[in-house]
Amino acid sequence: MNIEQLNADHGIPDQLKFVEGEGGFPLVKIDNAKAGALLSVYGGQVLSFQPANEPHSLTFLSEAAYYQAGKAIKGGVPICWPWFGPDPERLGRPAHGFVRNRLWNVIRTEVKAGGDTKVVLGLTDTAEAKAIWPHSFVLALEITVGDSLNLELVTRNTGKEAFAITQAFHTYFKVGHIGQVVVLGLEDTGYVDKVDNGAHKRQTGAVTINAEVDRIYRDAPNELVIDDTAFDRRIRIASRGSKTAVVWNPWAKISAEMGDLEDDDYERFLCVETANADADVVEVGPGSEFRLMANYRIERYLPDVLERIKGLF
Repeated sequence: MNIEQLNADHGIPDQLKFVEGEGGFPLVKIDNAKAGALLSVYGGQVLSFQPANEPHSLTFLSEAAYYQAGKAIKGGVPICWPWFGPDPERLGRPAHGFVRNRLWNVIRTEVKAGGDTKVVLGLTDTAEAKAIWPHSFVLALEITVGDSLNLELVTRNTGKEAFAITQAFHTYFKVGHIGQVVVLGLEDTGYVDKVDNGAHKRQTGAVTINAEVDRIYRDAPNELVIDDTAFDRRIRIASRGSKTAVVWNPWAKISAEMGDLEDDDYERFLCVETANADADVVEVGPGSEFRLMANYRIERYLPDVLERIKGLF
């Protein structure tokens, strides 16, 4: 993709411009009155989002991330589609689908009423895509940057037969320290514990992280909260079109084994993923579409609330 042409076609003066990033990947740099954000056209991926006057990004991005064709970028909001997890048909295809390591198309950019910036990226059923997944589709990611970060992943079936998908926003949230994080909203929710051979369990109390965690929560509510006392903030996650939530942190051993993470990076992020996973399979009929939405908002603690939360540790 030609950066000059992208700016000519889709740049917005004083708000949005395209720049060349690591690996030669085109990036979208957004800076409006409400927030700044960095998006990668490769992978259709939000890399960072930081509201004005906030000292830290919403998302974690690994310093050791790969910026190579065929590799996923570790951090931000990778898109898992059209399957979540291992290849469901065991054909040797990559985990989490094929769109997080493909160059997307820039469909349009715009300034919305109120000053939010919207970017729409897309993929279609090219011959290469059909060789991996033999269905006719149009996929769009609608990204809105304002006081909050809003993502909508739109799957359109342009073929004559229904197809089934699983998917996720595999969001890496930046945290002050993993030992001072609590996830609220999943109390008494059943989950599949992938660390314990897929055992079915039920959450007792708030979710805390003190070891490797890889869980698929079933019938998850459409609002979750990450309490992060080290950063004195709360991240509110609102979703639509999803019945499952995934909570993942690799902990020390796996973090050290991953080439695209620093050894202690597990202390600095937590993935809380808005997903259609496990039994939450979505069928998209011919001529139909399905929308998965997630909205992320950073909130500051009130002093009395902060003191009560700190009392939990």
